[in-house]
Amino acid sequence: MAYDKFTVLTSTAVPLPTENVDTDQIIPARFLKATERAGFGDNLFRDWRYDVEGNPKKDFVLNDPTYSGKILVAGKNFGSGSSREHAVWAIYDYGFRCVVSSFFADIFKNNCLNIGVLPVTVSPEFADKLLAAIEAEPSTEIEVNLPEQKITLLSTGEFESFDINEYKKSNMQNGFDDIDYLLNMSTEIDAFAADR
Repeated sequence: MAYDKFTVLTSTAVPLPTENVDTDQIIPARFLKATERAGFGDNLFRDWRYDVEGNPKKDFVLNDPTYSGKILVAGKNFGSGSSREHAVWAIYDYGFRCVVSSFFADIFKNNCLNIGVLPVTVSPEFADKLLAAIEAEPSTEIEVNLPEQKITLLSTGEFESFDINEYKKSNMQNGFDDIDYLLNMSTEIDAFAADR
């Protein structure tokens, strides 16, 4: 399933400085029954966003209209726990296109790259700068430049470079998942098969 192309994203951001956020907190297990990707955003951080009666908790950041944007700046060790790709489906379906953290769980990071959410790993010091800037001024914008592999805090010009696998980088720039990548090579595959 193709997703939005990702080249340069300039957006405000939502701060979530909590460390060790696992995939069950991102999308609780009771919401994993669906097999289509749509609708998971409604239950992103469900138990943090809503009380037992389904009322929004005013003190949770996603319920605070002060913060918005397509970038989630998270605490260290984001996406630990089970390997459920539904966690990334929920993040994508909610509207986030990039998650920034000083450390990601490996499986979660790979799921992000397969689903169209760019995981950007920065130093703990730069993550703290981003969080402090957003909390001080919610209209702060961040630029994530995938071709240059650079993330910039636009209010100060401070930036860091980030790493990404070249194959996944190309796929994200084209809006491809692994199947789209192969389908895009159908002419070459047909030519190879005809030669055999």
